[in-house]
Amino acid sequence: MSDLLKVSSNPHIRAKDTTAKIMLYVIIGLLPATGFGIYNFGLRALLVILVTIASTVATEYIYEKCMKKKVTISDLSAVVTGLLLALNLPPVAPLWMAALGGIFAILVVKMLFGGLGQNFMNPALGGRCFLLLSFTSLMTNFDCDTYTGATPLAAMKAGESVNVMDMIIGRTAGTIGETSMIALVIGACFLIIMGVIDLKVPGTYIVTFLIFEILFSGHGLDPQYLSAQLAGGGLMLGAFFMATDYVTRPVTKRGQYLYGAFLGIMTGIFRIFGPSAEGVSYAIILGNLLVPLIEKVTMPKPFGKGGERA
Repeated sequence: MSDLLKVSSNPHIRAKDTTAKIMLYVIIGLLPATGFGIYNFGLRALLVILVTIASTVATEYIYEKCMKKKVTISDLSAVVTGLLLALNLPPVAPLWMAALGGIFAILVVKMLFGGLGQNFMNPALGGRCFLLLSFTSLMTNFDCDTYTGATPLAAMKAGESVNVMDMIIGRTAGTIGETSMIALVIGACFLIIMGVIDLKVPGTYIVTFLIFEILFSGHGLDPQYLSAQLAGGGLMLGAFFMATDYVTRPVTKRGQYLYGAFLGIMTGIFRIFGPSAEGVSYAIILGNLLVPLIEKVTMPKPFGKGGERA
């Protein structure tokens, strides 16, 4: 009888989804890009993925044991962080660097701020940007047995022509998980069908980015250029799998549209006016930092507050 009389604070909506179930869906959604990355770059890419995931899971486990906290690795969030980080690494990344990035992502970005639900930025992107700033030459080295030379976006920025179809399929140099637009879209469609994500953030992100490119790139409505910009780099990976992170995106609907537009504009600025051909990671991290402000200005007021009437 006592259990029936327990009253908790609102909200009282219940859902069957658990953190572990949602994270499992994300892992399944990333499998096409992961599988293609291994096929494209070989077993070396698989080794980088395994080391990165092992480092994130081990770091979370050891930290929680040392702090005498409940071990939460069964919720699979550390696995998702490790997999996303690995997919953002070059296939020839040194294994020690992959492990270091996983440790930083979990320990510094996630656990030191309170664990899952308390981190102020996407842990995988935090780890990637840490590695980019610390080991720039290693993080921008995409030469491997399969491909040599610059990535397609870097080649375009240098004024060279690229094969757009190869970029869409994924037969190009790049990080392990960003090359195949087809594989990423298949995974994103799975997450949309399962109700894990919707198109508010990624749709606004991509549309705003395209508009910005049309207005300021100097190529106008050139379909080949725009297709290459969509297929190249980490735009699809970032838009569907990292910008949609429940913890670091706004909770309000208007906020999500504003957030997506901000990401599109910043990515366009970084790609067109910045020295690097990329910019997705930094755009999303800057967006993560602005989420509290976005939520503050887009949070609806309670009925009757501030003199408002129906």
